[in-house]
Amino acid sequence: MAATYWADTYKSKLASFRDAIQVIGNGKRVFIGSSCGEPRSLVKELANQAYRFCDLEILRLMSLESSPLTQIAAKTKGDCFNIRSFYLGAAATKSLLRNRRFITPVNLSAVPRLLRSRLIPLDFALIQVSEPDDFGWMSLGVSVDITLAACEAAHTVIAQVNPQMPRVLGRGFLHLNDVDVIVEQEEEIMTLSEPPASETAMMIAGHVAGLVEDGSTLHIGLGAAPQAVLNVLSGRRDLGVHTTYLTDGIMRLIAMGAVSNRKKGLNEGKIIASAAVGTRDLYEFINDNPCVEFRPCDYVANPSVIARNNKMVSLNVVSFMDLTGQVSADAMPYSNMTGVTDIMDFIRGCADAPEGKSIIIMPSTTLDGKRSRIVISLGDKAVVVPRGEVHFVATEYGIVNLFGKSLQERAVAVISIAHPHFREELFHQAKEQGFLGPEQSLTESLFGVYPLYLEERKRINGQDILFRPAKPSDERLLQEHFYAMEKEDVIARFMHEKLLFPRRDVEGMCRLDYVKNLTIVAVIGEIGFERIIAVGASFFQPAANMVEVAFSVLKGWQQKGLASQMLKIIAKAAEQVGIRGITAYTLPENQRMIRLFHSLPYKITTSFSDGMVCLSCVFERGSDKCN
Repeated sequence: MAATYWADTYKSKLASFRDAIQVIGNGKRVFIGSSCGEPRSLVKELANQAYRFCDLEILRLMSLESSPLTQIAAKTKGDCFNIRSFYLGAAATKSLLRNRRFITPVNLSAVPRLLRSRLIPLDFALIQVSEPDDFGWMSLGVSVDITLAACEAAHTVIAQVNPQMPRVLGRGFLHLNDVDVIVEQEEEIMTLSEPPASETAMMIAGHVAGLVEDGSTLHIGLGAAPQAVLNVLSGRRDLGVHTTYLTDGIMRLIAMGAVSNRKKGLNEGKIIASAAVGTRDLYEFINDNPCVEFRPCDYVANPSVIARNNKMVSLNVVSFMDLTGQVSADAMPYSNMTGVTDIMDFIRGCADAPEGKSIIIMPSTTLDGKRSRIVISLGDKAVVVPRGEVHFVATEYGIVNLFGKSLQERAVAVISIAHPHFREELFHQAKEQGFLGPEQSLTESLFGVYPLYLEERKRINGQDILFRPAKPSDERLLQEHFYAMEKEDVIARFMHEKLLFPRRDVEGMCRLDYVKNLTIVAVIGEIGFERIIAVGASFFQPAANMVEVAFSVLKGWQQKGLASQMLKIIAKAAEQVGIRGITAYTLPENQRMIRLFHSLPYKITTSFSDGMVCLSCVFERGSDKCN
């Protein structure tokens, strides 16, 4: 039998919207194309004919609800429609959120297998495609995700041909011979504007940006905070993109020259995604763009594929976390979508990727500020990410790494990035639950707001060094630092021989208020597994309105300017909060400390008392020198 030329059958497949929907019978299962690729005119007609159906199941990945199918399903109690969704959009109305019973929890990478294997059999697929090219191929355009698998699995494919659908390269093409019914309708592709750049989102972005190095490959979840991260990465170079959803923020980063895709290790030179969610500018950008490839989500969200990308960094928005690290991901404003989705796929893929990082981000409170998103227990909230899978966690108050940490270490770390108004309550609850030992005490540091502006990065002897304020979770690191010091350096720092450094001796250095009492540490290594190579501690003397400082630097890092850098940061912080000046006590033979103090741009006063040298200076407002 001779093969049929596709163009000869095109007209025979044309139908009106009314006739196309009437092909669907009762009791059938119908897939609807996802998010911005939703065939709106087809879905509108399906809604118009809703009350002639009985027991129709609607299956979809994520819908912007251009037609009220969910409301109809809820109103008719499932008699007309039943909905099976793999995402729930936070942009949806409150009535949709009340109908979360329609969500099917499943990892995104597994959904195509559910469809192709017909474990969930599909009768119909309603999709939107571009016009066919000269060879009869039509692009799924902005929505490949699970749509290609649905088309391959469905008995009948009904396609809305739209000339405005962009033609996107990759594995998102469907041949006309594989389509059963065609309706023609030119209409604008659905757009989704970017969420507003809130102050909270920008603060979170400031903490996260330091984890994204040159040459990183990015997966960016939808939402205000992940998109805000993109805004602070314009100075990076050779970034790559391997993400579920392509957005306007990623497009801008490409335009700024930060993205080259040259160092990904996999699909180099290509942006890999499953779908696009954004504006018309984004859709014009991806149209026939040879550097953009859309592939099904069983490839994009496959952990083994993700793990082949170099320096893979994944950012996902969640809604709640308990003190042990368990994560829930219910819908919340400006997260756009939620559910199990691709979070676990990318967390596991990043864990196996070379130098990979998975980062969970969330605001510290609900939108009205009345509830903490960090809680003692998730209660009846679904656990989407188990505690053992969580690594980096960021709020507007800081970032911590829970990987390899005990429950006590996790509790201390997580409380430190909660909103200050809720930390005392969380502290007492953690004590009651046994997450904190009896030696843990409630100090004013629990309410301090981490001063990100004091962080400074330097490259010394080929090593990246971060100078930052000490955190409550640094107690053990400080102990390890002092135990690693040489005997003569211990004497110079403490002015007597000291062999033990129990917790009670170091807790005052990291449980500070970040205002008048401040410790600066110089660290190397990844967050959560850092090594402190230098410490600059300052303690407030209220009678004189001065801070007393002391320093320690490990042997291999001495005479490289570390103490000088820490002293400058302490002086800067002290002057900003109205502290009068700085003092230090040292042994006369400690010439390094004396020279260090004289490096300050202030007049230094030197005095002697009980065999000790007392160094002091007073800040002069509005001048680099004091009297």
